[in-house]
Amino acid sequence: MIIEITNSEKMKALGYAIGSLLKGGEIIELIGDVGAGKTTLIKGISAGLGVEGDIQSPSFTISRVYGGRDDITFIHYDFYRLATSGIMANEIKEVIGAPKTVIAIEWSGAVNDVLPKDRLSIKIEANTEASRLVSFTSGGAISKRIEESAIYDFNTKH
Repeated sequence: MIIEITNSEKMKALGYAIGSLLKGGEIIELIGDVGAGKTTLIKGISAGLGVEGDIQSPSFTISRVYGGRDDITFIHYDFYRLATSGIMANEIKEVIGAPKTVIAIEWSGAVNDVLPKDRLSIKIEANTEASRLVSFTSGGAISKRIEESAIYDFNTKH
């Protein structure tokens, strides 16, 4: 499924629709060029998870950890600066599948070999200066449920 997003508020709304469905144990993989809107989508996902405060890209820190609703921990990784996974692969392995942890990963190539098949991959591409095409790929039953429900919720409200 591909959705056209025409502004940052709609990108956040799409993220909110995704985040509000997350229960813990899910992995979101974000794919897109620098400036595509990945961090804007993350801001919406974090709002849907009940995270309060300022959400920033972890481009220089590699990861940021936030607390959300229902004791969910939201971990946002950005591996843009990593050529190889190094110790980050071990960290990812430790948190994958944790029942109260949601993981979002930008630039996942460095850790792709440790990621489970059942993850929701979201690709964001510039369509015009202002609009983005957002496509989804689900790797299993959990990510498919999130994809279908989030798209339905977003389309019925926007």
